[in-house]
Amino acid sequence: MSRPRTCTRRTCTRRAVTAVLTAALLAPVAACAGGDGEKGATRAPRGDGSAVPEADLTVLAAASLTDVFRTAGAAYEKSRPGTRVTFSFAGSQELIAQVRQGAPADVLVTADTKSMEGVQAEVEAPTVIAKNRLVIATAEGNPKNIATLKDLGDPKLKVVLAAPEVPAGKYSRKILDAGKVTVNPVSQEPSVRAVLSKVELGEADAGLVYRTDADTAAGKVDAVTIPDARNAVAEYPAAVLKDSENAEAATAFVAWLSGPEAQRILRGAGFQQP
Repeated sequence: MSRPRTCTRRTCTRRAVTAVLTAALLAPVAACAGGDGEKGATRAPRGDGSAVPEADLTVLAAASLTDVFRTAGAAYEKSRPGTRVTFSFAGSQELIAQVRQGAPADVLVTADTKSMEGVQAEVEAPTVIAKNRLVIATAEGNPKNIATLKDLGDPKLKVVLAAPEVPAGKYSRKILDAGKVTVNPVSQEPSVRAVLSKVELGEADAGLVYRTDADTAAGKVDAVTIPDARNAVAEYPAAVLKDSENAEAATAFVAWLSGPEAQRILRGAGFQQP
């Protein structure tokens, strides 16, 4: 038997008001319906032939997932008419702040497990859906001839990093410290996409970003590979928010992210298998 869902103080009042209004609006419809008519929302088919309720899902997702999740969201909606997925992209630390402040959403996907652990009381059990690795992003053609992490220690270089509270910033500091490379960044950005933008615009000579981010800017930046032994593995956990008003549909979406269709999309964008 599944455990009964409880609401938080933030949602109890909202749900009570919604229930009263919905009952008032639907009473005439219920009176006209057959006594054994179907209950619940219209259901959209899953790929396995079963169905989940149609819903408008809101997904809070790490900035490095921007391009691939737009593609994935379109694919999900196409296979489930009547379902809409809206994404809100930001640095994981910003997403966590939104969850703690009670932002209405259904699913959370961060770029590291530690961020997700910070809101474990607000989410269901998370599932890692993908992995990623860092590269050194440079201006197109790599005019400064940056070849290794140690090169980033050159005080003449303008290096930009993600801020320490951002997953990409944590990973960056981890590998720089392990390599005993001292970097004094000209700026510390709120997301990995902001780091990439600084390099693209010529405001920095180099920056540490995910491989997948560098791939989205092919032709504008070059990517210098960091050997696995000196790199860090980024993990992307996805979880349903306990306050979700669309829990069943949100659970189905998270499950889909681990399925073959979504995994093909993620692999095609350069993300690694979880």
